[in-house]
Amino acid sequence: MTRPAILVVDDEKNILATLARALRTEGFDADVAGNAAVALDKLRARAFDLVLLDVQLPDVDGLTLLGRMREQGFEMPAIVMSGHGGYETAVEATRRGAYTFVPKPIEPEPLFVQIRRALEYTSLRSEHQRLLVRSGAVGELVGESAPMRELRERIARAAPASAPVLVTGERGTGKELVARAIHAASRRASGPLEKLNCAAVPAELVESELFGHEAGAFTGASRQRRGKFERAHGGTLFLDEIGDMPLPMQAKLLRVLQDGEIERVGGSGPIRVDVRVIAATNKPLSREIAEGRFRADLYDRIHVVPIHVPALRERREDIPALVAHFLRLAAEANDRPAVRLTEGAMQPLLRHDWPGNVRELRNFIERLVILAPHDTIDETVVRAHLPAGGMGGGGYFRPDATLREMLEEVERDLIRRALEWHQGHVTHAASALGLERSHLYKKMRALGLRRVRDDRDEAQDADVAPDPEAP
Repeated sequence: MTRPAILVVDDEKNILATLARALRTEGFDADVAGNAAVALDKLRARAFDLVLLDVQLPDVDGLTLLGRMREQGFEMPAIVMSGHGGYETAVEATRRGAYTFVPKPIEPEPLFVQIRRALEYTSLRSEHQRLLVRSGAVGELVGESAPMRELRERIARAAPASAPVLVTGERGTGKELVARAIHAASRRASGPLEKLNCAAVPAELVESELFGHEAGAFTGASRQRRGKFERAHGGTLFLDEIGDMPLPMQAKLLRVLQDGEIERVGGSGPIRVDVRVIAATNKPLSREIAEGRFRADLYDRIHVVPIHVPALRERREDIPALVAHFLRLAAEANDRPAVRLTEGAMQPLLRHDWPGNVRELRNFIERLVILAPHDTIDETVVRAHLPAGGMGGGGYFRPDATLREMLEEVERDLIRRALEWHQGHVTHAASALGLERSHLYKKMRALGLRRVRDDRDEAQDADVAPDPEAP
């Protein structure tokens, strides 16, 4: 079993030696640093599980170092030590992200208790995330359809491994959520999760973003900067839209995946990194390879564990659960009381194609919550906000319905839309649809549609008596 690694940062050599010896006796892997600069170098060079940090350091104070650690992505728990200051120092240390504060002189046994509690807390938090993933409760991995159950099962199988993962799926399906779920359920859950959107970074800056650079490496590089790989050391790097990565960078990425080493731009030597890569794309990489825009050898390297995220139209039965989830989130975010949809309001949402998938549905529900005048949203409000033509592309198809049932659904929806367009005037709607008014009435009755205007208004508009059989 791997021993927890602890970095002790203090400017007093005797304290460093005493604490390191005591920690090793207790079964920890201890390393030491005499100032902030050395501490940051050691944090970059290897993964630590906890940092013991003195407030008084020769270059910068320990609380400033703690802030820099958090800024640079080092999320391991930190226990701050000090022989000066009391309550105020403890409060400030906690505010800057310390797990706890212990006064000097150090009493070994109470310190070991705090260390074990901090490590246990980190372990429990990671286990909690793994359980959330396996139960399907992380983020918006919501739904109990067969495609979603299969997706969660693949995540659970892929998470414990260290091999690269390639997540594919249309835009808005939740590929980043899958990457986060894999990381949270992995043995690297206590390590960092870094992300780079390859399509959002200019081609000339991708190398610096991934590998970092030394001061003076290029115009504007005034200081050393760690790249995503170094920041993800001991954890996971999520490369979104990898199909848009420039070809020269693809070759360099392949070399890192094979060798486990990077070199900063302007650097003079390799740096070992321990990073699991999860890549994602909405592009068919086989076509990109055929057209010379993606390297076949890189595809082979990242395609070790493939995971496909289904489109929302492939799991329509999950829409009610997603809608309920997003209604709650939107109401909380916009400080509104609970909002609900009527049963009729759910039908157009189930038939809509959602080309933007779960992301589009979430944005749509939030728009409804913000703009709806009441806490109960009916079908009229939903239809008023759905994009025109949203039922196309197979949106009416239901595998559990007959052709007659689906045709009736199409006809019902088109007649309803025509009536809404003509503000409930049956005569006007019938004329626009090329039907006799009495024929439209019969269709409305057969399809269970009701007029939205009074008989007398309709008769007055048409200057004819209302159909005695009209609903």
